[in-house]
Amino acid sequence: MELADLFKQAKAMQEKAADMQAQLANIDVEGSAGGGLVRVTLSGKGEMKKLAVDPSLMKPEEREIVEDLIVAAHADAKAKAERKMAEEMQKLAGSLGLPPGMTLPGL
Repeated sequence: MELADLFKQAKAMQEKAADMQAQLANIDVEGSAGGGLVRVTLSGKGEMKKLAVDPSLMKPEEREIVEDLIVAAHADAKAKAERKMAEEMQKLAGSLGLPPGMTLPGL
């Protein structure tokens, strides 16, 4: 393979990676805690977009529990977003013929 071909392939990889990052930004993932009593929706980039708290939790003496559940639901959604991103990047790497475990620069 010639050097010019390698540069073309690298440029194509960068473009595909940039496209994938833009697509992931539009993906929403939902995390939950407390058996679904608290739900958090994050963007593919980990930004919180929505929070839903079951009305049964809205008692003053339950405030600390609700706060803990919100943190847990956010962590659940963020972990799902990170797994989704890793899966998509692995698909991209595979489609480009990269060896397993090799990551794309800047991602």
